[in-house]
Amino acid sequence: MLLDSFEPIHGVLLCEGEDIDPSLYETEVDVSGLSPEELEEIRRLHASDTAIDKEKDSIEMRLAKLCLERNIPYLGICRGSQVLNVACGGTLYQDIEKELSKKHNENYELEPQNGVQVQHINYDDYDGHRHAVKVVEETPLHQWFKESVEKEGKMEIWVNSYHHQGVKKLAQRFVPMAFAPDGLIEGFYDPDAYNPEEGKFIMGLQFHPERMRRPDSDEFDYPGCPSAYQEFVKAAIAYKNKVNSSTSVPQPLKLDGEMEIKRKKIVRSFSIARNIYSGGLGSGLQPIKESELEAGAEFLESNTALSLQQENRLKQMGATVRNAGSYIE
Repeated sequence: MLLDSFEPIHGVLLCEGEDIDPSLYETEVDVSGLSPEELEEIRRLHASDTAIDKEKDSIEMRLAKLCLERNIPYLGICRGSQVLNVACGGTLYQDIEKELSKKHNENYELEPQNGVQVQHINYDDYDGHRHAVKVVEETPLHQWFKESVEKEGKMEIWVNSYHHQGVKKLAQRFVPMAFAPDGLIEGFYDPDAYNPEEGKFIMGLQFHPERMRRPDSDEFDYPGCPSAYQEFVKAAIAYKNKVNSSTSVPQPLKLDGEMEIKRKKIVRSFSIARNIYSGGLGSGLQPIKESELEAGAEFLESNTALSLQQENRLKQMGATVRNAGSYIE
């Protein structure tokens, strides 16, 4: 398996990329409802993103699920957050502008104040484009940007935006950390898997905090921008230390009384045979009973193929297993 070549894995940071194959999250109940003409227009407008890479999807989905199974720290940025949501059973908007605009038009007729539309990608001002997000209190994101939102007097920060897809249905295990004015979830985390000091970190951010920098400067837009990475690294180090400390030296197999008696008989039988081979019968050895050699003879007569587990067990008994499967390349 490809992922085996990356072991040991102590943390995964998954970033941007192409659109995720809709077949991985769309169901008969939850479909985009986009017409063929709309889908063609989306492919034209976002040509660099709509080329589906099924192999990449497969690898990254397995990688995300591996992190979830083992509680390996995971930070998903942009596409990485979408992969995380889909891996946990969530869904995506195939195109935010097309799908959310329909909702906004419907909402505007009923509640004009809720008919807000947000530009989530601007190819003419790719790195400079920003839109506001509302930060949810008592979340890690709030903790990281608390100084900035309190200074501004409102629970908002301005984030970069490079995507035309986004979270539609958030997987049940996650809690939102930020919303765009159009209602799109811009950040989420698993509160039951978040404690960086203990090696726990499962989070998705739709924006790129590492690229939120002031024009012609390396200075971040906010002091909290590096925090996601700092806490992720802290969690990865703690996870590594935890895994290493729990890795114990393999203990010898404990044998029951009957098996221990058999082991001693076989070991004695082989020991006598070795002495006979080395010195011959007339080399002053104590008289040997034929029965003392029977245990070893019976063992050698066995031509049954041994499993790896049986081989290991016999080695624990002191036997040398010739032509063992574990030695065959």
